[in-house]
Amino acid sequence: MNRVDRLLGILTILQSKKFVTAEYLATRFEISTRTVYRDIRALDEIGVPITFEPSKGYNIVQGYFLPPVTFTTEEANALALMGAIAHRFTDNSIQKHYETALQKVTSVLKTSQKDSLHDFAQQIKTFKPDVLQNDFAYLSEIQSAISNKTILRLDYQNYNSELSVREVEPIGLLFYAMNWHVIAWCWIRNEYRDFRASRIIKLYPTSTSFKKSDHISLNDYLAQTTMH
Repeated sequence: MNRVDRLLGILTILQSKKFVTAEYLATRFEISTRTVYRDIRALDEIGVPITFEPSKGYNIVQGYFLPPVTFTTEEANALALMGAIAHRFTDNSIQKHYETALQKVTSVLKTSQKDSLHDFAQQIKTFKPDVLQNDFAYLSEIQSAISNKTILRLDYQNYNSELSVREVEPIGLLFYAMNWHVIAWCWIRNEYRDFRASRIIKLYPTSTSFKKSDHISLNDYLAQTTMH
């Protein structure tokens, strides 16, 4: 990789992450940390406002506007392939957001790349397993609740077809056994429970912050179960 491509790559990573360490960049681009320091200095010299915080790493000053990201044909094709998978294995909300995201990607491609992407997309076919149930639109709101640490209220139907109203604090999403599952602290049961997304009858997002302050991580939850 030449230096110009590497600088653009570093800029993209800085744009996509809150903090980035020199060690991470050195590993990512297979260069020395000394070269990373030189590259960061070069970006700073052309006006990119990069700051450094001890024990955290580099970041770009909030509010700085970066020019549109460019994509290679291979990167655009990879997104098209993932779009076909998203259409089969996610729900209606994620499919909608993915389609608008892909439109934004397509808008910055060259005409020849757009034609190539369109032709490639026609050559991708996926088949939805009969057991997969994803005709709902909750995953996007669940993701927001996990990210923002806000409570969700659910009208939920269990495997015995029993209905209940739950107030939960979601800590993660899992996909297994051909279904999406929300792992969340349930205030009715006072423990972490596994809620299958397809059994959510109605979901009510709230702006109420988590009441429990010591949630375990999703990895810790998995370590305590037998599903991994």
